[in-house]
Amino acid sequence: MNYISPDASLFDDRKKPFVPTDIQEAVRKIIRWAGDDPDREGLVETPVRFARAWKEYCQGYEEDPIAHLSRTFEEVGGYDEIVVLKNIPFHSHCEHHMAPIEGKACIAYLPDQKVVGISKLARVLHAFARRLQVQERLTAEIAQCIWDNLKPRGVAVVIEAKHGCMTGRGVQTPEVAMVTSRVLGCFLEDSASRKEVFSLMGR
Repeated sequence: MNYISPDASLFDDRKKPFVPTDIQEAVRKIIRWAGDDPDREGLVETPVRFARAWKEYCQGYEEDPIAHLSRTFEEVGGYDEIVVLKNIPFHSHCEHHMAPIEGKACIAYLPDQKVVGISKLARVLHAFARRLQVQERLTAEIAQCIWDNLKPRGVAVVIEAKHGCMTGRGVQTPEVAMVTSRVLGCFLEDSASRKEVFSLMGR
C-alpha cells in the first residue's frame, strides 16, 4: 500500500483537533470500500478533513445546554406575554444514517417572572442539534430543557426539517419536510394559549 502522508500543515494548526491514526485509517477503509483510492491526490487528506468536520458537526456533545439558561433577567417592565424566536436555522445529522438534517426551529415560552437573552434559545437548539439526532427527540429535548431550567408557564417548540436520508437516498423525495412539535405547561393545557402561540409562530 503506497500511503501518502497528509500535508503536515493539517497537524500544525493548534486550533484544529489532532486526528488519531486509527481514525484516519478507518476513513481510508471507508473510501476504499466505497470503490475509490484513498491514496489519490484528491482524497489523501480527506481522512483528516473528514474527522475534523465530524468533530465540529458533533461539538454539541461537549456543550451543556443548561449553561445557556443560567443567566436570567427579572427586570422586564412587567412583561408577561409570550416570547417567540422564529425560524432559527440549524444543522444536524440523523443517528440512523448519519445523513444531514437541515431545518428551522421556532421556540416560544411564556415567562414566569424571568426571561433569558434570546440568543440563548438559539444556543440551546444548537447544543442539542450538534449531536447525532432524531428530530422527535431533538424537539423534546429543547422544550424540556427550557421548561426545567427557566420554569416558565408554558413552552412550545416546532421544528421543520429536511432529512438527507430521505432526500438523497432511499425513497429520494427531495421536497418532503418533517414537522414536529412539543408543548408544555399552559400551551398544553389551554387550547386558546396553544392556538395563540402557534399563530405567533406562523403555524
